[in-house]
Amino acid sequence: MEERVHGKTTIINLINRFYEIQKGEILLDGINIKNINLRFLRKNVGIILQDPFIFAKSIKQNIELNENLSEDAIMETIRLSSAEEFINSLPNGIDEIAYERGSSFSAGQKQLLAFARIFAHNPSIFILDEATANIDTKTEELIQYSIDKISKEKTSIFIAHRLSTIVNVDKIIVLNNGEIIEQGNHNALMKNQDGYYYKLYNAYYTNLAG
Repeated sequence: MEERVHGKTTIINLINRFYEIQKGEILLDGINIKNINLRFLRKNVGIILQDPFIFAKSIKQNIELNENLSEDAIMETIRLSSAEEFINSLPNGIDEIAYERGSSFSAGQKQLLAFARIFAHNPSIFILDEATANIDTKTEELIQYSIDKISKEKTSIFIAHRLSTIVNVDKIIVLNNGEIIEQGNHNALMKNQDGYYYKLYNAYYTNLAG
């Protein structure tokens, strides 16, 4: 978890080897990612961004991403991602054609499609990059349900501005200006009343209440 901007993009880029590590190393199951086939690595890292890219193609094609999936498999991923109600409301269902960059859909609907895409391709590692930052409360609840299902089965990394997303994770890493300043689970971090996370958490919920 990070305060606003420093560090998160770099971490995502390094995990995906969009550029190579200059110092230190990243290990996956004890293997340096420099020794992992690049295509295999990226196939096994699924990312949902704050504004996921939606192609000007059908819902089905946006979920498949050039892989030939059966309609039953598509519908199962839609159900798992809590996107069923949204897609069933479209005139053409999974054959509905999206506008360029998904401009015909709300931010929340695009996120539900992105989750369906993740479920369809079943990567080993899941990265959620502030995906709940710009969506309404109802859609956030649907997405949180999908997050809970994924995180039980996958190695999951959540970069979150809404702290409700990370309260139940195994480890929270607090970054400030690119440096790790605290780490631990929510309960452990909240015991340190002088800590950065404690103050950030209380300020967050004070703003919600106010």
